[in-house]
Amino acid sequence: MKHAIEDIIYAQNLFDRFYGIGASENGGVTRLGYMAEEDQMHETLLAIGREEGYSGYHDEVGNTYVCFHDDHQPYTLIGSHLDSVIDGGRYDGVAGVIAGLLILHWAKEDLLDNNIHVSAFRCEESSNFGRCTIGSGLITKEVYKHDISDLTAKNGKTLKEIFDERGYDLNPVCISNVKTYLELHIEQGKVLEEYQTRVGIVTTIAGPRRFQIHIHGSAEHSGATPMDMRHDALSAAAEVILEIESIGRDEAMYQSVATVGTLDIRPNALNVIPGEVVLGVDMRGIDESSLDRMEMRLKNSLKSVCHKRGLTYFREKTSSIPPISMSDELISKLSLSAKQLGISHRLMPSGAGHDAMSFAHLCDTGMVFIPCDKGISHNKQEYTSIESILDGARVMYEYMKGANTYDFD
Repeated sequence: MKHAIEDIIYAQNLFDRFYGIGASENGGVTRLGYMAEEDQMHETLLAIGREEGYSGYHDEVGNTYVCFHDDHQPYTLIGSHLDSVIDGGRYDGVAGVIAGLLILHWAKEDLLDNNIHVSAFRCEESSNFGRCTIGSGLITKEVYKHDISDLTAKNGKTLKEIFDERGYDLNPVCISNVKTYLELHIEQGKVLEEYQTRVGIVTTIAGPRRFQIHIHGSAEHSGATPMDMRHDALSAAAEVILEIESIGRDEAMYQSVATVGTLDIRPNALNVIPGEVVLGVDMRGIDESSLDRMEMRLKNSLKSVCHKRGLTYFREKTSSIPPISMSDELISKLSLSAKQLGISHRLMPSGAGHDAMSFAHLCDTGMVFIPCDKGISHNKQEYTSIESILDGARVMYEYMKGANTYDFD
């Protein structure tokens, strides 16, 4: 389908309202969760809502909502986020909020009798506190959240201190009356672009298992210590890193991945053999058996490498979330909506986490992906077109209009 010029202009104007907030000198944006720039993004959303004649409010943890009216009746919630990583892009999260505002706009024009709320959740990214989906996780009592009050922001304040300053509540009332949750997001990968497909209908959100691995050797003089007398923690870590890559490749057929994302070398001096290395390991997949195999191979590899080199180690599992399936009914109906509109689509998993994870145990939950240029995300070069945002929003709106009442051919 082709989009009306009025819709393109309206969506572009929405995007422009958020564009400059948190802008950095190198062209990216930094809008960390529960910091001033994210506050400004949320106030901008409220302002847009008021200008359109919608009701708007914040909840007990600072999430923002706009809607036609808040009558405490069951409603469809269209959600996303407005925070970013450090020096990130302008579309991650924001595209989903714009899609929600587009749907509200169309529903208002069409006099659609459908109770719709659009929400921006706080602190979806882990960049500020090292923990993701805080805003949505708190209001859904999402079971994978542990005690987060002592999480510390980049500015040194704990989450509890920030909440106390703002009058927020770390133990809010669970959100209620949500009958359906929908979220549009850029894919953050290359699949849609490679297959020249306009939207993706998400089937499953991959479950992450994260580990912090400490390898302990002996920090000694790099010139005076013979090669056969060394206990080099970094050399051991290098072996483990390559094995983790191999583990991920071996499990790729099950759509699993394995990454070493952080490396802390101590004392990190040119003339000292590394005495300690800390690795941050991220394993993700949609198949629990595959995740189990990857974890076991990591454990065995670490033990073997360190035993061979005479080193000690400690492995800590810092988080573990199972894969989360989207609603089968929504997958079918969103797919049918795309077909009715003539918008090409494919079913696909999400390798990245999203706020939708928090809602899947509460209500029917669905996600729509749109392509992003070269799959780039969490980067100032992140880009998707306004037309792609409109594609995804139209698919969700078509579903909400109830036009998808027949089966696939």
